[in-house]
Amino acid sequence: MKIALWIVQILLALVFVSSGSMKLFAFDQFAASAPALAGQRGLVTFIGVCELAGAVGLILPALTKVMPVLTTWAAVGLATIMLLATGFHLSRGEMSHAAITITLLALAAFIVYGRGFRKSIASNTNPIPSLL
Repeated sequence: MKIALWIVQILLALVFVSSGSMKLFAFDQFAASAPALAGQRGLVTFIGVCELAGAVGLILPALTKVMPVLTTWAAVGLATIMLLATGFHLSRGEMSHAAITITLLALAAFIVYGRGFRKSIASNTNPIPSLL
């Protein structure tokens, strides 16, 4: 389960780095592919920042073992974004987009379950090693 969690965390982080970067740094290309959000630059920027922060949160706390509970909370945040995105796509009749967001929601929920309830990462009680 531990290996599966790491694989899903890394894959999900890569997806959200890609998605968040597109929303932040290539808004014109994003707007061309999502015309319903073309006039919502502020919202799209906010979502992009949240996705990038979530991607970092999926990996960094777990890897460094400094406040690893943040990995679970990052997955909760990304699951929330995907739940809202699913509702948006379903309301517009975009079933193929909704299928993608439901899949990402399920993967984030797996991380929440795995890291929050099954295989939590032990916190490093001494984040700065002693040199003596």
